[in-house]
Amino acid sequence: EHGREFQEALEFSRQLAADQGLHAVPSFHPWLVRGVATYGLEMLRSVADLDVVLVPIGLGSGFCGIAAARAALGLKTKIVGVVSAHAPAYALSFKAGRLMTQSSATLVAEGVACMTPNEDALRHVLEQAHDVVTVTDDEAMAAMRELVQATHNIAEGAGALAFAALKKNREQWQGQRVACVLSGGNASMALLARVLG
Repeated sequence: EHGREFQEALEFSRQLAADQGLHAVPSFHPWLVRGVATYGLEMLRSVADLDVVLVPIGLGSGFCGIAAARAALGLKTKIVGVVSAHAPAYALSFKAGRLMTQSSATLVAEGVACMTPNEDALRHVLEQAHDVVTVTDDEAMAAMRELVQATHNIAEGAGALAFAALKKNREQWQGQRVACVLSGGNASMALLARVLG
């Protein structure tokens, strides 16, 4: 591990690869999106008539995978991206209709601590998202806590964002069939102690 957030680790890994002549595996790549799309296909096929899918956006492969699956199945399901309010680059970019950078200050959802959206992913978000919403670190931690208590599943902060957004905006989705992508269970013991403490 290197750095406090995704963007710092990404830049470090790129520099390390360049310095040592290594091959850097990109965090966003069309092949990765195809792989991620498989869970989107599985979800969209197994739950009929979903109105909305809430999906965390880190660098964008999860969102793009869900969008590809929706297109492959010819569905009209709305896709709502979810980011940390403390790392809102994708939300700001969606609202502006163009790439916007923003510093990151999330201490809970490191997996979505993106300061500069990937241009290819952002193009898909701009074209295919119904909305991009934000949740705070406190809301993410409350969602993590509820997921552990109710389902016995551990979600990292970034992985719990979709459920946090559903809880935060529950009135908006009242009466609709909504799915939340629970992605990532890489929560540190220190964070879990804070969440469950």
